Amino acid sequence: MRTVQTTQVLGNSKFNKFHLLIFLWCFFAIAFDGFDVAIYGIGLPLMMEDFGISRVEAGAISSYTLVSTMVGTFLLGSISDLIGRKKAIAICLALFSIFTFLAGFTQNATLFMVMRVIAALGLGGIMPILVAMMGEYSPVKKRALTIATMYCGYSIGAIIASLIGMFLMEMLGWRLLYWISIIPLLALPWFLKQFPESVSYYLLRKKGDKIAEILNKVDPDGNYQGTDNFEYDTFTEGTKESPIKKVFSNKRTSSTLAFWIAVTCSMLVISGLTTWLPQIMVDSGHGLTSSLSFNLMLAVGQISGSIFGGILVGRLGHRFVLIAMFFTGALCFVLLSVTTNSLLLYFIITLTGACTVGTQNLVNPYISEFYPREIRTTGLSIAVGVGRIGGIMAPVAIALLLTSNLDPQHAFMAFAIPSLLGAISFITVREKHASFDQVVSVKKPKIA
Repeated sequence: MRTVQTTQVLGNSKFNKFHLLIFLWCFFAIAFDGFDVAIYGIGLPLMMEDFGISRVEAGAISSYTLVSTMVGTFLLGSISDLIGRKKAIAICLALFSIFTFLAGFTQNATLFMVMRVIAALGLGGIMPILVAMMGEYSPVKKRALTIATMYCGYSIGAIIASLIGMFLMEMLGWRLLYWISIIPLLALPWFLKQFPESVSYYLLRKKGDKIAEILNKVDPDGNYQGTDNFEYDTFTEGTKESPIKKVFSNKRTSSTLAFWIAVTCSMLVISGLTTWLPQIMVDSGHGLTSSLSFNLMLAVGQISGSIFGGILVGRLGHRFVLIAMFFTGALCFVLLSVTTNSLLLYFIITLTGACTVGTQNLVNPYISEFYPREIRTTGLSIAVGVGRIGGIMAPVAIALLLTSNLDPQHAFMAFAIPSLLGAISFITVREKHASFDQVVSVKKPKIA
């Protein structure tokens, strides 16, 4: 019997068709996550008119939805290690697909809010699980870039939503955006057939045949067998302590709290910007189509920030890049509040997208990798769940600013403060207590 270290096999693997399959399904899921988040802000001007609601009421709907998102992050993100990450992703896809679709048929704001709140449970749970899955299967040298590229799906979803809003919404109505969300439910049978379960899930249950089947797809030359010793006892020993308690153990408390503050600040900025950017630009004198084009450029910036940020992470270090992007984001918001030139606004908003959602796309794998692999979903789920508090506060806070006598564009200044706090939080992270994967080149094990 030979001993096989699954971490080494997965970390040293070369990107192949199996990795691509996992990547494409994660990309698909995160794209509809981004699409679903974006459609509320895009359809908001017409929806407010249709339902006859005020800006504060519209902001409240967004905040209630984000409360549900936070619950979904804690609930589904945490139980994924119990029921399996594959099943948890399927539940999330079904929830937000079905109830977002139904939201498009509602005839009043109350019923619409109910549908969105239920859908948000799935939206909240899916992101940490996708990050954990992609992180587990990605070759370690390209892990940050792979996850950041996967996250571009979020922005692609937002871009598609923006294009539909720009060219079809005024003609076909805002409800079309919600009806399109039925697609993930239709794709679910193929997902369940093709997507693998987490290796960690099988290790905990000592399912050697399943582990060998997956490792042979990851490393076709390995010839792994169900009878191999996959170090079950070592892995099980690491899971005996409560996952929540382990997030704070081994001198990780200060870094964990820093993550919570940083993600809260990041979510506050992202939620406020996603919800109110089109409306702020309309109130500033731009037409609806023009305002939605700003949303499009925001999404383009998100993709650029994710990809180029992921490249820089490999060269300059994860934490350094995150701190620089948070500081740059703060500067962008100051410039947005005082800039009137349209071309310059497009450029700054693109850079803002890179330093908000683009930054968060790099924050998530960093937090996940910081913890031991048996608690990575838990550690990230808690950080994002706590961070949702910022997302809950933002829509109503910005709505109150917009109802004051403040120039609408000056509302951007409010986002600079949390961006600065995010940078300061990451400065305090103590990497010497992290559990980043360290893989070494190994020769193919021989069968005994």
